[in-house]
Amino acid sequence: MVKKKYDCLKCTAYCCTYTHIPTTKTDIRRLAKHHGISEEKARRKFTKKGDKENPRVLRHREDEHFGSACMFLDQETRNCTIYEGRPKICRDFPTQTRCGYYDFLMFEREVQDDPEWVATTD
Repeated sequence: MVKKKYDCLKCTAYCCTYTHIPTTKTDIRRLAKHHGISEEKARRKFTKKGDKENPRVLRHREDEHFGSACMFLDQETRNCTIYEGRPKICRDFPTQTRCGYYDFLMFEREVQDDPEWVATTD
């Protein structure tokens, strides 16, 4: 196993702002169980129609840093509010040892001499 060269807890959850965060039937089942609701209610409440490649995707809400983000991203802590119930894609992400956004973020924080620096849509 190759060690990952990033720390998600030091990031602003850029991956949670991807336009399409696909969900599977298993993900919807997991969300339903996590929230104690029916699968149909979870599908309607937490997902929306995606595209041909990703028929169901997680819903988003407004995000101060990136315009929109996964509805389950805590806006203050930038952590997942359903970590145990999160979809498979979130469990597997990222699949590489490096995260391009994390590398960019750490570089900018060093250059800006600001350990809290975050890129925004402004």
